[in-house]
Amino acid sequence: MRLLILGGTEFVGRAVTEAALARDWQVTVFHRGHHSPPPGTTELFGDRTTDDGLAALAAAGEGGWDLVVDTWSGAPSAVRDAARLLADRAGRYVYVSSRSVYAYPTPAGLTEDGPLVTGASPDAGAEVSYPLAKRGGELAALYAFGDRALLARAGLILGPWENIGRLPWWLRRMARGGPVMAPGTPDTPLQYIDARDLATWLLDAAERALHGPYNLVSRPGHATMGELLDACVRVTGSDAVLRWTAAEKILAAGVEPWTDLPVWLPPGELHDTLHRGDVGKAYAAGLHCRPVGETVADTWNWLCELGGAAPQRPDRPVVGLDPETEAKLLM
Repeated sequence: MRLLILGGTEFVGRAVTEAALARDWQVTVFHRGHHSPPPGTTELFGDRTTDDGLAALAAAGEGGWDLVVDTWSGAPSAVRDAARLLADRAGRYVYVSSRSVYAYPTPAGLTEDGPLVTGASPDAGAEVSYPLAKRGGELAALYAFGDRALLARAGLILGPWENIGRLPWWLRRMARGGPVMAPGTPDTPLQYIDARDLATWLLDAAERALHGPYNLVSRPGHATMGELLDACVRVTGSDAVLRWTAAEKILAAGVEPWTDLPVWLPPGELHDTLHRGDVGKAYAAGLHCRPVGETVADTWNWLCELGGAAPQRPDRPVVGLDPETEAKLLM
């Protein structure tokens, strides 16, 4: 298989690249040159946000590619331009989208047939919101590739190479040790996917010529908040002690779920949206999600290799609760 990965140097893109190389696929990575892809790839350089950003891609790829994987989350017009260019030079197009494309509030158990955000356009620029950007990217892929396009609507993504900071923040916090404010109750169900499991499914699905939308995340309750944080304590080997704190107290203090306390959401509409989606279609198509302990351990090992500091996407805010606020809530 000949794979073109648009991105391929960080987090999900890197996981896809690594998985393809492990299958002995021929992998071409198109990127801006800010980070190095794994060894064994062919590199093309370009910036999709500039007028001539696809020049190197347009001049390359004699014989084309069997598969394109696109992880873009900015302006839909960038997906439009790449998909148009590649429509006659690639067999299939996988666009890594998001469950954010569903109209909010998203009820528990919503399938791929649920209502979508309105107002999305493949011609939109970077000024649109994240849900509209992802839906616009989907439309761009569909217009260019039709039933050769696979829309991977991922949810919360964790694992090595994470550049958002959610699981890395919890791991670094546990490594500091001492009393740790654990939000809500330990039995709060989580729904997420390891980037490597996402990558494996995408490549398998492409080989099987699957197309259309798929919710790509674990079953609800694949892990709980307690299991996630216990695993963080265990792998760091620290003396951290979890102090479970009622959601009402946390919210009254002005602490923001998801951002101040990554991964966690209190019961309600937002929790239903992020942690209770229907994934029966993906599981029927072979999705497998590894145990939470493996994801946590591998992420910790990766962090240790980096010296403890995870990369941070410049277009995303830094997450995590400041020590002073945590100390007040633990009093």
